Amino acid sequence: MSNEIFQDLFVLELANNHWGKIERGLKIIHDFAEVVRTNHVRAAIKLQFRDVDNFIHQDFRDRSDVRYIKKTIDTHLPWESLRRMVEAVRDAGMVTMVTPFDEVSVDKCVEFGVDVLKIASSDIRDKTLLRKMASTGLPVVASSGGANAEHIDALVDYFTSRGIPFALNHCVSLYPSEDSDLELNQIDYLRDRYPHITVGLSTHEYRDWHDSILIAYGKGARTFERHIDIDYEGVPVSSYCTKPEQADLWFKAFNKAKEMCGGAADARRVVPEAERRYLDALVRGVYAKRDLPAGHVLTDADVYHAVPLLKGQISTREFESGETLTMGVSANHGLLISAIDAPYKHDADLVALITDRGLDLAIENSEQAIRRATAA
Repeated sequence: MSNEIFQDLFVLELANNHWGKIERGLKIIHDFAEVVRTNHVRAAIKLQFRDVDNFIHQDFRDRSDVRYIKKTIDTHLPWESLRRMVEAVRDAGMVTMVTPFDEVSVDKCVEFGVDVLKIASSDIRDKTLLRKMASTGLPVVASSGGANAEHIDALVDYFTSRGIPFALNHCVSLYPSEDSDLELNQIDYLRDRYPHITVGLSTHEYRDWHDSILIAYGKGARTFERHIDIDYEGVPVSSYCTKPEQADLWFKAFNKAKEMCGGAADARRVVPEAERRYLDALVRGVYAKRDLPAGHVLTDADVYHAVPLLKGQISTREFESGETLTMGVSANHGLLISAIDAPYKHDADLVALITDRGLDLAIENSEQAIRRATAA
């Protein structure tokens, strides 16, 4: 499997915002699926899986003063409910994606047919979990978070050396992140350090859904992640979460960035015909200074250069001095490709271009005749 699955992929992190209620989770999926379809983007909705019965030590299950434990217990959903949510994502035409926090959860991802796995920032050095995830062969995304370069190097090598499709997101693990926290230049750093993988942006900002993705896309990020939530049943939405109407702005900004950046960055663009014709109109044509006979070998002293460039006329782009005239040319007339012999005349593509470009001489002559007749 190739890394294409990550290309231009939005990862919508539902996390535990279902709050242990399957109906709320399904509504989040439904509401965001509508925005995804409207904007014609590719998106994954990402869930979080934990084998809660074993994930929290039995002696600490009642510790309401430990936020992580309390939230995990409060948002617990049975496996069958999580399966329903995965199926809802798939039925909506989106990529299914899960962050598994333990080995049993990885098995459930395989059982439910999940498309992509995500490594939580806190787990990028969890060797046991990484081995289990790699054993599935499924594509994997990780976020750099607060990891140092050595640990990121090891993580990238671990998955890519096993032939597992792998993407790496630049991420600042501050919830929420201020604009000044974003460090978007790290996208350049990661792309330079790991040119063989897809690099993306996972962000927790809360002030902007427009500018940062323009910058990130322009820098080469090709997968984008944010937490998502909805206004529903009076449940407060965390400031770093994206609501459907904000996602709409985000997707539209992405489409604008893609439009403005254009095609591939590893090949010269195809120049539009209108642009070529515009530039051809600014090029000087080659004109005879005096009457020149057939067989004459041209020198710089025989010609001058002026606009306009006429159809079929050679220009300063081609003239080399040393061309031989195959027919006579009158003073102040343009030197046509049909009237000379030169090495470049044997380039069929160039001859076709010269024949097609420039001012139409027949039209110009007709207009001059009309003006002369009118004056008379």
